[in-house]
Amino acid sequence: MDQVKIGSFLKELRKEKGLTQDQLADKFNVSNRTISRWENGNNMPDLDILIEIADFYEVDLRELLNGERKNEKMDKEIKETVLQAVDYTNTEAEKYNKRVRICNSIALLLIVAYMSLKDTGIYMDNHIIRNGLDFAQGLAVGMLLCGVIMSSRYGAKVRAFKQRLFKRNIA
Repeated sequence: MDQVKIGSFLKELRKEKGLTQDQLADKFNVSNRTISRWENGNNMPDLDILIEIADFYEVDLRELLNGERKNEKMDKEIKETVLQAVDYTNTEAEKYNKRVRICNSIALLLIVAYMSLKDTGIYMDNHIIRNGLDFAQGLAVGMLLCGVIMSSRYGAKVRAFKQRLFKRNIA
């Protein structure tokens, strides 16, 4: 905590209000010499007076203790960074969700194909087509199960495990 910086900030705040040290001393029931010591950084106000000063000047207590106002540019930069992180996360999530939707759509098409051809003579007469459709049905069920797992809370764990596994294989 830089007392000199805090003191010059207190002086700046007092001047912004257009007050003299005497007027401020009367406001907080202290001597003008005490105000001078605060502003020179020789002394610090007690915590209860610091809280009153923060209220009086309409600044945050943290601003007083830091000896400067919050930097609005810094707040804007932090906000922009957070928004960029959110956009990145949303973009990645959308890519992932798109893959899951594609897999589920393919699985649904395979199931519809299986169900529509199952009761026809093609399925019963030709063992190659029957084996192909049975394989398609198994693949479709597997894809749907993967979609359910990947879209649940376990999906993130599976993705993290997969990434760790690939990093080991690369290294």
